[in-house]
Amino acid sequence: MTKTVLVVDDDPTQRRLIQGVLEREGFAVAHAESGEQAIDRMVSGGAADVVLLDLTMPGLSGMETLTEMRQRGFAQPVIVVTAAAGVDTVVKAMQAGAQDFFVKPASPERIIVGVRNALQMGDLRGEVDRLKKRANGRVSFDDLIGDSAPMTAVKRMGERAAKSSIPILILGESGVGKELIARAVHGCSERSGKPFVAVNCGALPANLVESILFGHEKGSFTGATDKHLGKFQEASGGTLFLDEIGELPLDMQVKLLRALQEGEIDPVGSKRPVRVDVRIVSATNRDLQERVAQGQFREDLYYRLNVFPIEAPSLRQRQADIPALVEAFIRRFNIEEGKRVIGAAPETLAMLSQHDWPGNVRQLENAVYRAIVLADAPYLQPHDFPAVSGVSPPLDAAAPSPAPLRPPSGAELIAEMPNSAPVRFLDERGHLRKLEDIERDLIELAIDIYAGHMSEVARRLGIGRSTLYRKVREQGIEVDGHELDEAV
Repeated sequence: MTKTVLVVDDDPTQRRLIQGVLEREGFAVAHAESGEQAIDRMVSGGAADVVLLDLTMPGLSGMETLTEMRQRGFAQPVIVVTAAAGVDTVVKAMQAGAQDFFVKPASPERIIVGVRNALQMGDLRGEVDRLKKRANGRVSFDDLIGDSAPMTAVKRMGERAAKSSIPILILGESGVGKELIARAVHGCSERSGKPFVAVNCGALPANLVESILFGHEKGSFTGATDKHLGKFQEASGGTLFLDEIGELPLDMQVKLLRALQEGEIDPVGSKRPVRVDVRIVSATNRDLQERVAQGQFREDLYYRLNVFPIEAPSLRQRQADIPALVEAFIRRFNIEEGKRVIGAAPETLAMLSQHDWPGNVRQLENAVYRAIVLADAPYLQPHDFPAVSGVSPPLDAAAPSPAPLRPPSGAELIAEMPNSAPVRFLDERGHLRKLEDIERDLIELAIDIYAGHMSEVARRLGIGRSTLYRKVREQGIEVDGHELDEAV
């Protein structure tokens, strides 16, 4: 989907110039001529993936606008823009939650790079949050992607079931996301934060099923050199997700039924049963009633598991969710593969939304993964999905090389001074660096740009010459190679 940049500036000429730069790169642009208008737009749900915010505006200033945005919970990346650069301004903007900073007039290349970096950082934060939720067992139904009628019904049913300890059976084709639904049930229950243990019953070796599920004592069989707790005890206090439950051998179905009824298990080689406290969520892509009729699944276990069934819809039944799914996959794979794909072209989304997807969400996920790896354009094109579109990538035509960038002028280099490569505001872990380190880098860069003319360096940094000399001495800044206009 096309990313929208909200340009907040009281100067209409500046807004139009920035709009032209961004639209040439495929971004959608929205305007706000004041901080109040920007806040109102975001409160009303207006699209804004990145915000370009002028700091000097009548009424609500840019800094006040940024502060209010964060207080209201708007987490969109913000790039602040100003006509006056100073260390204090940079630091205050970053502390208030700005993602980036540049000085007017900024070159088109600088604007595009800043917006793309901001989008990538926003995606990275989202992916970190997603992984933290998954690791901590706090995935909720809000994390399930899609607002189609079938998915809304799943969320509503799941939220109700999560509030009790009722056994849940998730039904659906392979690849529809049954495990994610199970994780959401766990994350919305009182067991949230406790262990969530997933077991694929179809992948368990026949001779080790009992040991893997219920554990074993040391020496209970050949090769049992240590005591093993088993999945039931690993999940104690939390949720045990039994995926592909229809593949469980009949003899293990008897022991599973006892564990569910009695709340206790018999580890292999143990002399006494062990009490367990787990919530069972199971899933299958098979027709369990048919397997019961064929004698391949115990009828009593079926009724024990099928107390609260949830039908997970196939992707064919929720095609309206495909654009949101594609966007989420693009964000994730951009981070994993170090790519900067902005989104999918409209014709690509239309094509993907009309496809049948027999492999459901898993197939779509893998298709987007392949497209991300091979894509050269900012937006995914139909030929990036040859298995769906039937169109091969244009291998015969040489990929157009980007137009050579002219070397930046001195004025442009100075305008971009706060964000030049030597001046980094974030460390390798994404945290703000110390003010004294940022200040040191900025002074060194200014000395290089102005060839040691300390009067000009001090004027551009907005500090007195004596203050500049003191900082040079205190921080041990090397000035070799420059003819200084005053002795340091």
